[in-house]
Amino acid sequence: MNILFDSNSNESARRKEIYEGGIVVSSPSPNSVKLCQLAQELIEEAFRTIDPLRVHETLSAEKCTEILASLKPRFIHHPQSKEFIRGMLAEAGCDLEKTYFDVPRMRTAFPGDYLKSGIAYAFHPHRDTWYSAPMCQINWWMPIYDLNSDNCMAFHPQYFGRAIKNGSSGYNYHKWNLESRYNAFQHVKADTRTQPHAEEKIELDPQVRLVCPIGGAFLFSAAQLHSTVPNTSKLTRYSIDFRTVHLDDVLARSGAQNVDSECTGTTIGDYLRATDLAHLPEEALALYRDGTEKQYAVPGA
Repeated sequence: MNILFDSNSNESARRKEIYEGGIVVSSPSPNSVKLCQLAQELIEEAFRTIDPLRVHETLSAEKCTEILASLKPRFIHHPQSKEFIRGMLAEAGCDLEKTYFDVPRMRTAFPGDYLKSGIAYAFHPHRDTWYSAPMCQINWWMPIYDLNSDNCMAFHPQYFGRAIKNGSSGYNYHKWNLESRYNAFQHVKADTRTQPHAEEKIELDPQVRLVCPIGGAFLFSAAQLHSTVPNTSKLTRYSIDFRTVHLDDVLARSGAQNVDSECTGTTIGDYLRATDLAHLPEEALALYRDGTEKQYAVPGA
């Protein structure tokens, strides 16, 4: 695995590096810092007088879930979230006319077994491509508060390009949206929703844990195997992630090699053009649709 820090490669070369298993680490930029500051403001407003990094010491898991169920959508749909992402992409040298992104998610990782399911799901080793992401998807991940190696994310590079027996054949993105996505807050003690897992033993070591400042970002392929690190730091970790695709790669159906993803459905309809928030053109969407988007259509969508 190549890890590139503040790479001066052009955007096309950067995407190619990521599709081949590399990770790009970017320093904080003006708009990435603004995005994190917005998240901090919303978090601190939601938890009021409670230190957001130590909510597990004061609140019940049920009360915390109730707060997160309101907080996370507020961040996702806040109008400034998309504005700051557009700015981040411009600062990173992306072609805004051809770069499409999905809405940002706020993630939480609590110490110990306090809250690891549902709305605060602690991700097992997985590839996003097991969850119906296109092979040309690039993930952007950044910490909202100070990060350390005991509460970050782990990469398992020995599995890039190496097939893993997994349950992705039973996963359909549109069915997930219809049946499971919007009831995450109901899963407090355990998460019973069907998700794709490795069906063979995964050797977690050697693993790569990267630490960057607030507003710094990791860019990596959706085909990269990664997981939530067990949080032994005694502090809650808050992070942001969003995903991008480039129109040329979508149309060419290029990207990382698909070695083991057998899921159905597609997330291709989620991405918004950086310039005007328009969806991908119909000819691009048609390349990825398999008919299940009609079978599992969300009522009113």
